[in-house]
Order: sequence, then structure tokens, then C-alpha cells
Amino acid sequence: MGRYDELADNQRRAVLESQGVTERSLRRAVAARAAALGGGPVPEASSGEIPESLRAYVDTIALHAHRITDEDIVALGREWSEDEIFEVSVAAAVGAGLARLERGLSILRGGAR
Repeated sequence: MGRYDELADNQRRAVLESQGVTERSLRRAVAARAAALGGGPVPEASSGEIPESLRAYVDTIALHAHRITDEDIVALGREWSEDEIFEVSVAAAVGAGLARLERGLSILRGGAR
């Protein structure tokens, strides 16, 4: 990614490797799934499992974030805390966003679409 490498790596580390209320393995798995859905390669070290109750939510963030409703968050809140929902949301957004950035930059450099 050239000049964006350090910024992207810092963001990845801050979201996926820092201390949080969710397990790092969950955040890594969420980001990897969102990255794959966002058209990018699956990041390394992403072998964690995403609970069924979060999978559709992660997919929606990766593909159609604008479709998330208050009702979706209320439903998740029956099983997950607000902090957990926030961390999963950020991990999915970062995974999808960085995958799209990498894909776009690759196209600009003449790479595959």
C-alpha cells in the first residue's frame, strides 16, 4: 500500500491486538470475514470462530453497513454487551475498509480487480 502501510498497520493493531472486552481471536476472525466479503485477501492469523449470533451482523456491516438498525443492536444486546457489540462493529468495519483500500490501490497500480 505504499505510504498507507504504516497507518493501516497501526489501525489493524489498535483494533485487533489491543486489550478489549472481546477476545482478540474473535476480533481477528470478524475482521477476516469482513475483509473477505469486502473483496480483499483474508488476513493471516484469523482462525477464530464467529458465534452464529454475530455472523449475520458482521456480514451486514461488511456488505451493507447502512442497513444496520436500532432493532439489530437491541437484538444483539440480549446476548452481547454494548462494549462487545462496539468492538465487533469496529473490527468488521476495519476489516472491510482496509480490504477495500488495498483492492482500490491495487487497481490504481494496474493490478487485478
